This record gives sequence, C-alpha cells and structure tokens, in this order.
Amino acid sequence: MTSHTTDRLHITQVSRRSGLTTATLRFYEEQGLIEAAGRVGGKRVYHRHILRRLAFIAAAQRVGLSLPEISEALAPMPLDHAPTPSDWNRLSAPWKERVDAAIAGLQNLRRSLDDCIGCGCLSMKTCSILNPEDAAAAEGNGARWLR
Repeated sequence: MTSHTTDRLHITQVSRRSGLTTATLRFYEEQGLIEAAGRVGGKRVYHRHILRRLAFIAAAQRVGLSLPEISEALAPMPLDHAPTPSDWNRLSAPWKERVDAAIAGLQNLRRSLDDCIGCGCLSMKTCSILNPEDAAAAEGNGARWLR
C-alpha cells in the first residue's frame, strides 16, 4: 500500500483481525452497518477504524440485539471515522437494562430450580417451571407441554 492508504486495510486483513468472514463483511456492508473506503487492486479496503465498529456490532449481538436493532443504534454514528468512547457509552446504556432483565430472569429460574429440586416430587400440578399456576390442568391428565 502507498503512504496515503496506510490507514486502510484490505478486506482479508479486516476479516483476519475481526474474526469475521469476508462474506459477513460484505453482508454487513449491504445492510449499511459498515462502509468500504473504496477498492485497491479490485479488492475492498476499509479504514482501520472499521474494526471498532465491528467490535461494537459483535458486542451488540452478544447482548441479544438483532441486526435491525444494531443498524438503528448505529444510524446516528459516523461511517467516516471512529466513534468516541462517549458515543459508545451513549449507545450501550439501554443495553444495560436488557442485560439486567436477563440476569433477573435467570436468577428467578435458578430460584425455581431450587424450589423444584427441594420439593422432591417434580409435580406437573405444582411445578413453577413447567406448569406455572397449573396452567396445563385444563388440557387433561399427564404431561401436555414442555418448554
């Protein structure tokens, strides 16, 4: 690469550094999540700061956001330079509520497991996990559904 392109990475370099396939990078580009800086020798090149954007996308997916939700979150962010730490903090703030809700749900599930194991009968009538409030009773005897 020439000196004016030292801030650019070929698609294969971005793939290697981000852990994403080149097909995924092209897909993200089609979806408007990322933008190529152009082409060199017929191959896509990206500004180096794209790695931060890709890290943001990966973090958002780990939190459980869909690609449309990620796209919406990234819409106000610039494509031509790396967002600032305050930009990232502002974007991720609502995710903390989602993570907290997931943690609370898992803690409730854990407590339910303790209750279930503690009762010893695994009753489909009283089981707070598989049959909360005996909701399956109206469907007849025996196991009717499992989650």
